[in-house]
Amino acid sequence: MGWHAMTVAELPAVAAISAEVHGDYAESEEVYAERLRLWPAGCFIWEQGDGVAGLLVAHPWHRAAAPALGVLLGAIPEDADSFYLHDIALLPATRGHGAGSAATRLVLDLARQAGHCEVSLVAVNGAERFWMAQGFAIVGGGGYGPGTYRMRRSVD
Repeated sequence: MGWHAMTVAELPAVAAISAEVHGDYAESEEVYAERLRLWPAGCFIWEQGDGVAGLLVAHPWHRAAAPALGVLLGAIPEDADSFYLHDIALLPATRGHGAGSAATRLVLDLARQAGHCEVSLVAVNGAERFWMAQGFAIVGGGGYGPGTYRMRRSVD
């Protein structure tokens, strides 16, 4: 059990978890495949039992705005000034096993290693409560519709 580097073979499971957990905010397998190709160091799966039970995708990005939902990036910007937690999704049976807290620590370490001093994300489906408990603060609307929130946290 724990976070492990994502592989191409796991992309169908990753997309299925996203669809189950995120509903209207789910990303396609194509989006996850691109993120894995562009920034493999930030793509992980949570293994529990004998299968994939969660996903985590993070990469450098611009502080001012989140990437559009469902859109391919083309490239990680060379002038990225922040670290973006693009997605985390955990199947219901996975929750309560420390995966979310472990993901936060992992993303903060990745951001630090990449030379960034903050991490941002967009909380959907009521996840802002979890992220606030992880030290993130709401800094505006998420841009994905009502009830989505842009959040930010310092790496230190």
